[in-house]
Amino acid sequence: MEVRERGDMDVKSWLAESLATLAQTPGVDYADARYLERKSESITVRNEEVAGLASRESRGYGIRVLYKGAWGFAASSVLSPQAVKETAHLALAIAKASHLTQRQPVRLDDTPPQQGTYRSPWEEDPFAVPLDEKLELLFSAVRILREDKRIQKAEATMQLFHTQKLFLSSEGADITQEIVECGGGLEATAVEGREAQRRSFPTSFGGDFAARGYEFIRALGLVENAERIREEAIALLSAAPCPEGEFDLILAGDQLALQVHESCGHPTELDRVLGTEISYAGGSFLTLDKLGKYRYGSEIVNIVADATIPESIGSFGYDDEGVPAQRNHLVQEGILVGYLTSRETAPLIGRRSGGCMRAQSWNHIPLIRMVNINLEPISSGPTLEELIADTAHGILMQTNKSWSIDDLRLNFQFGCELAWEIKGGKKVRLLKNPVYTGITPEFWQSCDAICGEGEWKVWGLPNCGKGEPPQTMHVAHGTAPARFRKVKIGSGK
Repeated sequence: MEVRERGDMDVKSWLAESLATLAQTPGVDYADARYLERKSESITVRNEEVAGLASRESRGYGIRVLYKGAWGFAASSVLSPQAVKETAHLALAIAKASHLTQRQPVRLDDTPPQQGTYRSPWEEDPFAVPLDEKLELLFSAVRILREDKRIQKAEATMQLFHTQKLFLSSEGADITQEIVECGGGLEATAVEGREAQRRSFPTSFGGDFAARGYEFIRALGLVENAERIREEAIALLSAAPCPEGEFDLILAGDQLALQVHESCGHPTELDRVLGTEISYAGGSFLTLDKLGKYRYGSEIVNIVADATIPESIGSFGYDDEGVPAQRNHLVQEGILVGYLTSRETAPLIGRRSGGCMRAQSWNHIPLIRMVNINLEPISSGPTLEELIADTAHGILMQTNKSWSIDDLRLNFQFGCELAWEIKGGKKVRLLKNPVYTGITPEFWQSCDAICGEGEWKVWGLPNCGKGEPPQTMHVAHGTAPARFRKVKIGSGK
């Protein structure tokens, strides 16, 4: 990363100088600085009209100071030596004020300071692709969706991101990173009389995302899958309602990704467990007394936090505390064995940081955030077709439509776009408005089959919300279809 020059010094030098001054200030335990440049583009085509087109650029820096065990943070987009000094002074003043009301001093772990660079892999710069070409791709998909008049809403979207980061610390960390991400999807809403049904591709709420270039958009197959999505939306209009009762449930990978997100990722965030998120986003049932002994799921359930997966939007080289990306078990053979941690929280469980601190942008303070939270496949597991063939009577659900979960991440309800009833190992009929409910540990303890590595896929989610004020983060989840026994299933709207 080439940090922009301003006058006779560059931003990196200004930040390093301010950190050195802070480090010599009595009472300062630690300080760090992040400089970030980001550009993004979002395009929405709806019913053959451009419904949204936005291009944004942002750059600035944030400085954290730990004074006598209390944090202070300040940020600015003004790039000058004086502005950097003033921002550092403000961060220190805030830390001193925080110290006056502090209950327990913050102690950071002993993660060694890192020096390094990271660049996500990409082939084709998505910002170099002509806008006309991007629009034509989306328009082509929408035209196919609208070939049947029952499709009242047809939408195609894409989003592009290019981020460059610099991280420095008073301990000697010096890290640069460059990450390119993009993704997109389709949505078709069919209407007939008072009945409306929606189908999305490759998954709902904006589609799928990866840390790749425009080659990922090309490979999504938006145009190639538009006809199938249109016909599925229309077929749902006359499909049978999902039956009610207890059934064996098979979740397709895209729906299982959201299940992992809500009932595995969020409850293992250690700040939630400790209560520091509880006023806004809730806490967690996975309290500290459960670590190392609580049966979270069946013996085949292994949940891993892995920020090292190539081409995933939940991956990076270093988090926003300068901690290297890692792979750590959260649940191993069904037992809770870890949490998502930071340099501040990891020592409370006798560990080093798992590298999970990230901020939405330069003007946000880092928080514990999910990385790639994955349900590991079974090495010799079945294919989806084999799993269906092994199910006497069950329901297969795909693509999220709605969800709710309580503030401890225990009781949940998920609705999906479509389902199939399985009898005698075969899909026998399409079902609409399927809903399933459960209690998190009981649900994961009922998991008796997970498909193999050939069915495993990482699903990118660019809009995970957390924090107060809210921050949006890019995360991802690797899943393969899985089966859960005797789940409560019904029909929603």
